[in-house]
Amino acid sequence: MNRTITVRGVGTAKTKPDQIIVSIDLNAKDMDYEKAIFLADDKIERLTSALCAVGYEKDALKTVNFNVNTSYQGYHDDKGMYRQVFDGYIVNHSLKLAFDFSNERLGETLTAIASCDTQPQLNISFTVKDPAGIKEALLKSAAENAKSKAELLTAASGVRLGQLINIDYNWGEVNTFSRTRFNAMDEAEEAKPMMRAFGASANFTPEDISSSDSAAFTWEIMD
Repeated sequence: MNRTITVRGVGTAKTKPDQIIVSIDLNAKDMDYEKAIFLADDKIERLTSALCAVGYEKDALKTVNFNVNTSYQGYHDDKGMYRQVFDGYIVNHSLKLAFDFSNERLGETLTAIASCDTQPQLNISFTVKDPAGIKEALLKSAAENAKSKAELLTAASGVRLGQLINIDYNWGEVNTFSRTRFNAMDEAEEAKPMMRAFGASANFTPEDISSSDSAAFTWEIMD
């Protein structure tokens, strides 16, 4: 029976973000369904116009999720029984705006969003345009790590590493986002000046993206 050694190699990589993603949630509410949809569409149009004014294409905003839910208010009646009464339709539109990393562009974008009076919820994340590049670097690193471990173990045991006979790899998700986050809400009137001020002076150096992956490698052992 052939003797073998199996070693799990761990690959790591640090990558500088080269893309910014602004996630935007817009909400509209009204007792009338059609009016709620109209209010939501109006917010989208105003947001799109504000972004076009600073150089974005009209289709730069991408829809991630769209849904309409009913809202109810709870209360206790005069007999102490808990009741619910219809409180309107809530329209939620989740959108994504992606652009090349640039502090100046980020500032222009936030200023434009703050100026259009749509009361958005924002989340800013930092990633890479080519996630495949990170995955390739991780697999190469994992293979080198496993071979180094295997060579060390076999040398210490007085045997030699033979032919590679198997690789066991689980094609899972790999992190492609920096841990740096910026969250902003423009739901209150008093928040707008702060958003505009931040947009005018945005200066970020996001943390490098830390990623890791692993695979198991099996080699023959030779005397």
